[in-house]
Amino acid sequence: MPTIELSAGPIDYADTGGEGPVVVFTHGFPMNETQWRKVVPLLAGYRCVLPTLPLGAHRWPMREDADLSQRGQALLVGELLERLGLDDVTLVLNDWGGPQFLLSEGRAERVGRLVLVACEAFDNFPPPPARPLVHLAKVPGGVWVLMRLLGTKFFRHHEKAYGGLSKHGIPDEVLDGWFAPATRDGRIRRDLAKFAVSTPEREVLLKWTARLGDFDRPVLVVWAPEDRMMPRPHGRRLAELFPQGRLVEITDSWTLVPEDQPERLAEVLREFVPA
Repeated sequence: MPTIELSAGPIDYADTGGEGPVVVFTHGFPMNETQWRKVVPLLAGYRCVLPTLPLGAHRWPMREDADLSQRGQALLVGELLERLGLDDVTLVLNDWGGPQFLLSEGRAERVGRLVLVACEAFDNFPPPPARPLVHLAKVPGGVWVLMRLLGTKFFRHHEKAYGGLSKHGIPDEVLDGWFAPATRDGRIRRDLAKFAVSTPEREVLLKWTARLGDFDRPVLVVWAPEDRMMPRPHGRRLAELFPQGRLVEITDSWTLVPEDQPERLAEVLREFVPA
């Protein structure tokens, strides 16, 4: 897997290559590119780029002074697009909603289309079921405790942990890959904690969200009406926020639509971005 040096540190990314439309997939916390392992093979004819951002499952620690806040991570996505020379990108989010703030910061010149798949929005950063984990990250040694808990099947599959993200379940080997970097490396845990405690106040989140309506390019909002993390009304509100927004709901899924309904998600992506 290639690595690119950005201002925060080295970032791994997968790139399927080719001359087709460029689709950049971001991921959740702490997850990596394998979040999309079921969808990418269904997108023949597209160039799929999948960075592993420093959300806690990254393989290389960031610089000690790196800005890993919600805003800092969003700007890091923009830096990645610039450094890789990617233009007219379709940017796809799922679970973590922070990349939308690239638009709020006026740095979306390389984004031609946006796809918001069951992600954090408005003041739902993080969703209520995840907030106890964030509080734990604020305690000295708390992330170390968290990673040990996530090493147990009971905790990781609990409905208030990762068991609440996928209706049909996430395989343990995938979860092992997501949790391994922060389990073995204190510097990764440091990065995870920096991000986890970085969410600004509600008023700031809503101020940033209000700026999203300035994005006048096509936006597809894909929502899971049964989702326990991302409120169903947020899907409609997001679609109405954008001048060219459109909502598609996918049933029999929770937050991780790429896990629960990859074929249907790939279908709506192909419809939105013809190859």
